[in-house]
Amino acid sequence: MEKVAILGAGESGTGAALLAKSKGFQVFLSDRGTIAPAYKQTLTTNGIVFEEGKHTKEDILDAQLVIKSPGIPDTVPLLQEIYGKEIPVISEIEFAARYTDAKIIAITGTNGKTTTSLLTYHLLKENGVNVGLAGNIGDSFAKSVLEKAYDWYVLEVSSFQLDNIQDFKPHIGLILNITPDHLDRYQNDMMLYAASKYGMTRNMGTEDTFIYNENDALTLSLLKKNPLTTTSLSFATKDYDGEALYIDEEVYTELPLRGPHNGMNMSAAIRAVLTTGEVSVVQVKEALRSFKNTEHRLEEVGKKSKVLFINDSKATNVEASLYALQSFQQPIIWIAGGVDKGNDYGQMEETVKQHVKAIICLGKENEKIKNAFQSIIPDISETEDIRIAVQLAIEKAGGQEVVVLLSPACASFDLFRNYEDRGQQFKEAVQAIL
Repeated sequence: MEKVAILGAGESGTGAALLAKSKGFQVFLSDRGTIAPAYKQTLTTNGIVFEEGKHTKEDILDAQLVIKSPGIPDTVPLLQEIYGKEIPVISEIEFAARYTDAKIIAITGTNGKTTTSLLTYHLLKENGVNVGLAGNIGDSFAKSVLEKAYDWYVLEVSSFQLDNIQDFKPHIGLILNITPDHLDRYQNDMMLYAASKYGMTRNMGTEDTFIYNENDALTLSLLKKNPLTTTSLSFATKDYDGEALYIDEEVYTELPLRGPHNGMNMSAAIRAVLTTGEVSVVQVKEALRSFKNTEHRLEEVGKKSKVLFINDSKATNVEASLYALQSFQQPIIWIAGGVDKGNDYGQMEETVKQHVKAIICLGKENEKIKNAFQSIIPDISETEDIRIAVQLAIEKAGGQEVVVLLSPACASFDLFRNYEDRGQQFKEAVQAIL
């Protein structure tokens, strides 16, 4: 029986473990940190051998295949040993793609991936297409492949996931933009980061479609240096005039999202959906009207200069906030806190270290959060007034491009009636300074 070792027990790792076991692999899952209780219960229930708080080398290095979490860089010593033994290392999206016949719409980019993925999925699903949503959003791709057979998948994919693909091949590949980010993972070399994004196209051929941003210089440069045999379609800032979208001589009004960045996202999503051949222009226009971002869940509230405000008040536990923190490429000023529910912040340490610029504690008792992160985030403030939290965030942004994310990881009852009240007050405080 072939053995697979899985590094990391988050959403992707746990999903990969479930799929691997169902396919007859001997599975060993190892997480250097603390495994979230929900994932631990899933692993135990399904009879999957796992460890936490360490990596036992002898139980990993005897595997014939390693699936690693996107959050683990290739530079860690354990990965170097694995590569030294010539054990294949792949990502969860690579592994899952081997076990589905569904056509894949893969969406990547530095910014806008989540919105574009959600909209693409919505436009297909609302028109009766048998479509799944996975990747960096929702369930892991592997878990979804295990649980249901879809005809199409919309996958939000990050550069970290794309770093470890081999045969992964989207039917429709979409790059929204490539701007500086995560350069610490790419030797501070922007071209290595860009190449990771563009790597999504490596296996695409004449039967596939590549959709790209014609205003993005890096994407254009990569396309010129590494031309594709795919059908290529572009979208651009000129598609959107602030009120309507103009795509292939069709005019789209009654748009669900506003702003130039969302104009690009909508244009890209519509092109992807029409490329499937499953949905007509008329159907797209109808489905656009019913798309809404979930209130209080990664909800864009507004933007002041380079500062984007996101309301994720519904995130009342660590797992939800962990997902939110992993949903943005820009540095994050994280507003967190409230009534602690026995939270274990250990599982957030690596993500916070990678993504968070500063923390603003919004609660009556903040010692647990401060103690958990003060060694890795020196800039931690606290307040019991959400209006002050918003003002502090503006000051901490310092004119840089950042996301101010209200994602408390705690219940709201110390300062608010419920999470809806907390989210609404946050939105009002943001609107007051726009």
